[in-house]
Amino acid sequence: MRKADLVTGAGLALGAVAFSAAALKYYAWWGDSGPGPAFLPFWLGAVMVVLASSLAIRSIREKSAETAWLPTGKPAQRVLVIIGATLALFVLLKAVGMVAATALYLAFLMRYLERKPWWMVAVVSAGAAAFNWLVFAHYLHVPFPEAWLWTF
Repeated sequence: MRKADLVTGAGLALGAVAFSAAALKYYAWWGDSGPGPAFLPFWLGAVMVVLASSLAIRSIREKSAETAWLPTGKPAQRVLVIIGATLALFVLLKAVGMVAATALYLAFLMRYLERKPWWMVAVVSAGAAAFNWLVFAHYLHVPFPEAWLWTF
């Protein structure tokens, strides 16, 4: 894992530096009434630099032997199922809309991977989709992808 952590930490740190620099370049740090639009992105990038750097430094200091960082066997199958389900989610967005697609996505993962009972699958997937719609579409007026099954 040392090499994977080192490469990931270095890549994330570089991306975070670029993120903070872009915030300062394109937005004001401070406005008339207080912090400007660059304030939060800059500090998020700064925290990310610290966290990513600590990952890279820890991987350099680690003395243990290399271990495989990609799963094999049953865990690899689970990862592939999640990737496939996520790709199906993107396809379903156009066909059934955001709310129904996310409910189906959660229902599939809960039932197929976690083997939860049907009543729990129905409650959680419908509740999460309804909560997302209520917060984002209803209150914040964020437009969701809509389709023949879900149009509001």
